[in-house]
Amino acid sequence: MPKNSIQFQKGFSIPVFMQMYGTEMQCRERLFNIRWKNGYVCPNCASKSYCELKSRSLYQCNKCHHQTSLTAGTLFSHSKLPLTSWFLAIYLITQDKNSISALELKRKLGVSYNTAWRIKHKLMQVMKEHDDNRKLGNIVQLDDAYIGGKQKGKRGRGAKGKTPFVSAISLNEEGHPIYMRLSVVSCFKKQEITDWAKKHLQEKTLVISDGLPCFNGLLAADIIHGSLSKNGKELHQYEAAFYWVDTMIGNVKNSIKGTYHAIREKHIPRYLGEFCFRFNYRFRVEDIFNTLIKCGAKSPPMPEKLLTLAESRW
Repeated sequence: MPKNSIQFQKGFSIPVFMQMYGTEMQCRERLFNIRWKNGYVCPNCASKSYCELKSRSLYQCNKCHHQTSLTAGTLFSHSKLPLTSWFLAIYLITQDKNSISALELKRKLGVSYNTAWRIKHKLMQVMKEHDDNRKLGNIVQLDDAYIGGKQKGKRGRGAKGKTPFVSAISLNEEGHPIYMRLSVVSCFKKQEITDWAKKHLQEKTLVISDGLPCFNGLLAADIIHGSLSKNGKELHQYEAAFYWVDTMIGNVKNSIKGTYHAIREKHIPRYLGEFCFRFNYRFRVEDIFNTLIKCGAKSPPMPEKLLTLAESRW
């Protein structure tokens, strides 16, 4: 039986990771090369002449004497943790298929739970923001879904205590899934879907959805839209048309339930964004680590108050 090329790809092993980023100096060198790949440039006057203050780990411009640290203006700014802990956290979060909870991250890194939670959510926010820049195209399977705790009363669409989200899977010409987008929405109404499509879908993309009326809003976003109704005569055709999107909805729910057990509603967009980020880089297991390192280096500092506020949808 032939092996699945994605499942059996070489990957990024722990020994290789430790060989590359096992020391603080190695991590600092990597971050320096990401921030200033052509050599240090003063953020104040753009001069390339500088010296390093060993006692305070600062870079000082020889022209204007402006001082800056390696982590200033990045996601790692204002953190007392060494870069080795940050790099290890990024490795653990990106290399596990179902990710890792803040509690498990606490144990692996040897830090407090609050510290592990902040690391986890900062990285998830960066993953979400990075993936938000990708627009799906070609052929897209689209479906509505809900996530959240069980409560008494109505189930499914319109149920209380559940968060609605849009699930979209982009397919290639062979019908294989390439990219995924999971976006929390306020409700399933035409205008909401129109606004979502304008942000996350390329124009003239062919989208297949079920007969939910809100999906007619795709037409206003210059999307080619086709719909199928779930009934006895077309059941087989319906299941085939939505096979991948239904599979992904099941996978993300099982992943979140198995890894986190319960999550707060306001943080759901981050968890969905994390799942999408790992899925979209599944063809390149080592690249997902490098990409998140680069995203962290380019991301502005993220105060804790921003993490605890209600997350914006999409």
